[in-house]
Parts: sequence; C-alpha cells; structure tokens
Amino acid sequence: MTTASLPDNAITAHNVYKLYESKTKRYALDDFSLTIPRGSLFGLLGPNGAGKSTFINILAGLVKKTAGNIHIWDINIDSDHREAKMRIGIVPQELNFDPFFTPRAMLDLQAGLYGVPPQKRQTEALLHMVGLTHKSEAYSRSLSGGMRRRLMIAKAMVHAPPILVLDEPTAGVDIELRQNLWQQIHNLKKKGTTIILTTHYLKEAEELCDRIAIINQGKLIADKNKHELLQDIDHKELHITCTKSITDIPPALKHFEAQILDSHRIQIRYTPQRTPIGHILEALQKTDLDIHDITTHQSDLEDVFLKLTHMNDDANV
Repeated sequence: MTTASLPDNAITAHNVYKLYESKTKRYALDDFSLTIPRGSLFGLLGPNGAGKSTFINILAGLVKKTAGNIHIWDINIDSDHREAKMRIGIVPQELNFDPFFTPRAMLDLQAGLYGVPPQKRQTEALLHMVGLTHKSEAYSRSLSGGMRRRLMIAKAMVHAPPILVLDEPTAGVDIELRQNLWQQIHNLKKKGTTIILTTHYLKEAEELCDRIAIINQGKLIADKNKHELLQDIDHKELHITCTKSITDIPPALKHFEAQILDSHRIQIRYTPQRTPIGHILEALQKTDLDIHDITTHQSDLEDVFLKLTHMNDDANV
C-alpha cells in the first residue's frame, strides 16, 4: 500500500455517546466527535473522569458505546471489529501481564494471539527497541517498574499496528526513564506510527505532541494544533528583580499591569499583541530602579488547560 492510498485520518469518531445507567444517568461521552490525523503525535488530555479512558476502552473493544460511529484507520469498529483491532495497539495505564513469563515468551505469545506467524514475528527487534534484550529471559516479576512499562509498549507493537495509544505511559517513572520513553516515542513517530498520548504531565504533552485535544465532562472542548492552542492565552509576564528594596510602583510603570511581588521584585503582565515589550523596556529606562535581572514567563499548556476546563465547568453549573 502506497502512502498516497492510505487514509488521511488514523481515527475518526462522530457523535459518540456512552451512557452509564445507574440511579442517575451519566454520559461518560456526550456527542463526542474527534479526528486524529495519520502520522501525528496526538495528545488527548482532560481531568480525571473526563471521558478519556472511556474513549480508549471503546477503541480497545473493552467498552461498548451507546451511539455514534468510530473508524480506526478506515475500518468501522462495529462492522469489522477484528480487523479494526489489528490496526491499533494500546498500552494501558495498568501493568497487566503474567509475572511468570519472560519478556521474550510474552511477546511471542502476544504475537501468536494476533495471528502473526513465527517467521514474521519481530520479538528480538522489539526487545532491542525498548532496551530489554539483556532481560529477555528474566521473569517479568523481576523487572523494575520502568522496564515493565517499556515491555508493555513492546507488547502493544507485536502486530506492527499503524496506531499506538499510550495511556499515561510515564506515570510513576523517574526523569531519566521518562526521557528515554520520550525518545522511543519520537522514533516510532519517525517511522510513521500514529501515536495517541494521554497524560497528566502537561509539560510532557507540550513537549511531545503536534496536536492536542482537551475533553471535559464527556465533551470535546478544544482540538487544535499545539501552537494555536498555546496562543489562546496570549499573555506574558515580565519579572524585574532589583538590588534595592521596592516600596511602590514607579510612575513610569503605573499604566502597565504591574504589581510588587516582594521587596525586590516587580511583575508586569502584558499581551504582546497590544503591548510590545519594547514599550515596557523604554518605561523601565525612565525609572530609578536598580535592576539586577529581568526574566519573562510565557503561558504554557497548563494555563490553557486550566482556563478551558474551568470555563467548561462553569458553563455546566
């Protein structure tokens, strides 16, 4: 199959609902529609209980949706569920494997369950990819938490799926291992794998993802290119540190959004499109402040996330 003949989108979801019936009806997904482009590194973010896991479990075939249509690659998950599952590999948040299997045996078994014949299995290549060749014959129960997470990624890749879903892949792992996993994710993307990432580490999503969607209370509240999303909160902060104590905002800075943070620091909040930083620097030159240092802080994904989810919460009160 040539690149030109491949579908443009790895996953498309249209008007998906998932209703849980109990004493009160609750929609885990409420008219949820989402398109994930082929070859992207896509972040799916949201607070706890937002609906992310429900959507992933529907893709995995573990949860049945109430209504709507979902295509994995170009295959409807209802009409051809088996073929759809062959197009996707899912790395769950929980570590779920037999502790008495070795990594090599586990990957061979998983490949067999997907119908991959022995001569086409990529067990050794996958062990090498996740850095577990030297542990290939060790019982899985003896692996560290980080090694087990890497093994879960290899397990999801045994049938060479074009789509990989990583549900909180770096939860509870140390910084060095997290960076190692990030590198592996980048390598998979370079090979053409579409990667869907859920994470509560918003800095991780900001570093890795091309496009980010935010879900809250079962509804899609944002779906944009990462850089466009970050521009939704267009403000910066300028922090001025002075060598001498500050008791009042200088007159030249009064018409800016300035405040004293402590005895030696002033903060100025500004919107670059309305207030060029050059204007602030010119005003600073007119003051008698003995400036020691100037630093800037720009809005990040956490600012955007909090703004959008809180707005959505307020709208549903």
